[in-house]
This record gives sequence, C-alpha cells and structure tokens, in this order.
Amino acid sequence: MSGSYDGSMIDVSSDSFWEVGNYKRSVKRVDDGNRLCNDLMSCLHERARIEKSYAQQLTEWGKRWRQLIEKGPQYGTLEVAWSALCTEAEKVSELHMEVKSALMGEDYEKLKNWQRDSYHKQMIGGYKETKEADDGFRKAQKPWAKKLKEMETMKKSYHSACKEEKLAASRETNSKLESNNNPEAQKKLQEKLEKCQQEGQKTKERYQKSLEELDKLTPQYMENMEQVFEQWQQFEDTRIGFFRELLLEVKQHLDLSSNHRFQTIYHTLEDTVSAADAEDDLKWFRSNHGPGMPMNWPQFEDWSIDLNRTLSRREKKKPSEGVTLTGISSTGSDQPVQPAKTSSSASSTEKTPDWSDEDTGGNPFSTNGDGNPFEDEPASPVVSVAVRALYDYDGQEQDELTFKAGEELTKVGEEDGQGWCKGRLKDGKTGLYPANYVEDIQ
Repeated sequence: MSGSYDGSMIDVSSDSFWEVGNYKRSVKRVDDGNRLCNDLMSCLHERARIEKSYAQQLTEWGKRWRQLIEKGPQYGTLEVAWSALCTEAEKVSELHMEVKSALMGEDYEKLKNWQRDSYHKQMIGGYKETKEADDGFRKAQKPWAKKLKEMETMKKSYHSACKEEKLAASRETNSKLESNNNPEAQKKLQEKLEKCQQEGQKTKERYQKSLEELDKLTPQYMENMEQVFEQWQQFEDTRIGFFRELLLEVKQHLDLSSNHRFQTIYHTLEDTVSAADAEDDLKWFRSNHGPGMPMNWPQFEDWSIDLNRTLSRREKKKPSEGVTLTGISSTGSDQPVQPAKTSSSASSTEKTPDWSDEDTGGNPFSTNGDGNPFEDEPASPVVSVAVRALYDYDGQEQDELTFKAGEELTKVGEEDGQGWCKGRLKDGKTGLYPANYVEDIQ
C-alpha cells in the first residue's frame, strides 16, 4: 500500500513500511538505540585513555627536558624561557587529566545512567522497550493483515478460475475445428466452458468484495500504525536529544581553548619567553665567568707569625717537607689537620667552575639513554657524591669553600695527592676543601 491512502491500489515496492512485517525496522531502531549507547560509551572511554596517555607523555617529556636544561650549558634568562616550555607541558598535562576525569566521571556516567533508565532488560532476554514496540505494531497490523490474507486467497481463486476458463475455451474451440468431431463430446466441452465461466464470475465477485472490505479497513490500519509509530518516534526523539546534549557537554570538556587556565598558560609562556634578554645574560656571564669576576691580585705581605693568615698557597710546604696547619677553626680539639695544597692543586682550580670543558667532563644526560644534546664530544666521567661537613672550615683562598659542621655539599672531584677535593655548595659555588673535613652521606 502507499504511504497515503486514496482508495485505490498503487503499485509500490514490497519494502514499504505498510507491508506486513515491515514495521520490524522501527522495532530494530529501539534495539539500535541501546547499542548506540554502548558505542558512544566505548568512544568516550577510548578518548579518555588517549587524554590520559597524552598527559603522561607531556609530564615525562617536561620532567626529562627540565633536567637536561638544568644540567646543560644554557644560562640566564634564556634558560628560564626554555624551562618555561617544560612548565607549559606540566600545566597542560594537568588540564588533559582533568579532561579525562570529566569524560569518565561526568559524561560516561551520565550516559550509562540514562541507558539504564531508558532500556530495561528482560529475564527472557532482550529489552522491554523492544518487545513493547513489536507488540504495538503487531496489534495495530493484525486486523488488516488478516483481511489481506483473505483477499490474497480470493485473488488466487479468481486467477485460478480464469486460467481454467481460458483452458476450457481453448479446448472447445479446438474441438469445433476438428473434422471428426463428436457432437456429444462437443456438448460436454461447451458445458465445461460455461461452468468455468460461472465459477470465474463467482470468484471475481468474492475477490472484489474481499478487496473492498480490505480497503475499508485500510484507513483505520494506517491510523493505528501511525499512532504506534509516533509513540516510538517520541522515544527516538528523546534519545537523539539526549545524545545531542551529551555531545555538547563533551565538546565543552574537550575544548581547552575556552578554558581560561589554558589561555593563562600560554600568556605566561609568551611573557616568560619575551622576557629573555641577551644583554642581561651576557652581563651575568661576564660577572660570573668572565673578566667581571673579582680577583685577589698579589699584594705585598709583611711577615707574620700566623702562617695560617700570611702564607700563600704557593709558599705552603710540599708533602715531602711536612704538613702545614692551615684553615683550622676553633670548633674542637679533635679537628683533623688541613692538608697543604701544592701548585698543581691550585692550578686545577683556576678553570671556570661552571660549564667549562673540564668541569662538565662527563655526560650529564647519559642516564636517559639518548646522550647529551648539548655535548658532541665524549669526556671523562664526573664525580657527584653528597657529603656532610664534620667540622667548620673557613676558606683561606678565593678558590676554597667555607662551610659549617653539619652542612651538606656535593663532591665533584676526586681527592688529589695532597688531600684536597673539589666540591659544590648548595648555592652553586664550587671550590676546594680538605677531604678529611667531610664524610659521605649514606
């Protein structure tokens, strides 16, 4: 039947909704709605995993490169600008973790709860809504389908009678054309034809009557089917509206460009990078590692009985000539004797303490497996051992460290033949100190 009833039969495809049983597609749509809920939940779950993985990669990348930058030769405001990239990664990572939490904690749970409230499982399998839709359509279609079946039976009988009538007419005609026709046989054939014509007329009338009765039922059939269809249209409209609302919420969670914290991250990054100043960095390097560094230029010194205060390092005795007590503070009588430094020890400290070729001999990034991106040529290993001062020590020369008992520092060079070690204080200052004034931290 056609989609709009006009009282006449119209040749339409058997795929029409109005054909018996073709409402099954509308019933299937109810099942499809439940399946689409599962599909969308899987979609959100996968996206949440991607957000989490990306956040973790950003965090690892930021941590790794922050260490590389801190250990690398870059200095000053440009080091701060470079490190700002790592800060950006860490903060963006936090935002993506929040996206992951919102997708799973809000959107996923909201969809899961809606599905549970909208689709109810049956003990015998399937969903209550699917069965209700199927029952509704079947009930609406049943009277018309029954009358259609009767009409099809009348139609079949009429067509069969027509076939018999045509066959009887053909036989009767052929009998007349035969020369040796038997009048008795001719009469029987004629009676057969008349009987077939009468039967054909009766079946035609029954067929026409059945069709008229079907046509009378059709408007009510269409109305009932429309009502059931509209009921499940509303159900589907609710699902589509909910999905649309949910997807808009997902969009809000995914759209970091509308998040003021996201915007602040990049405003801060831009300000930090823009603050990098070559002039300031060059001045800093000049003051800390260049001609701007202070120097204890040689001056005339009167002889003094306090050798600790008057003798320069070059005048201290060599190990073979005995040990000169220097740098001893009055914190305890059991303090060890400070070893004398020879000219070779002193000369080793004249090198730039930070990021000279000799100081950075080892690869500070060898632990990450990728090598040092700042260093092209291999160098010797660097010592880095945490130690604790056992006694107070006041540095007597510019290249010596001053520290208090209990203070922690880092040993960055092995002990030389005269008992001196190279170390670095927490404020970054490097210099020499007596090896027997400290102990390793376990």
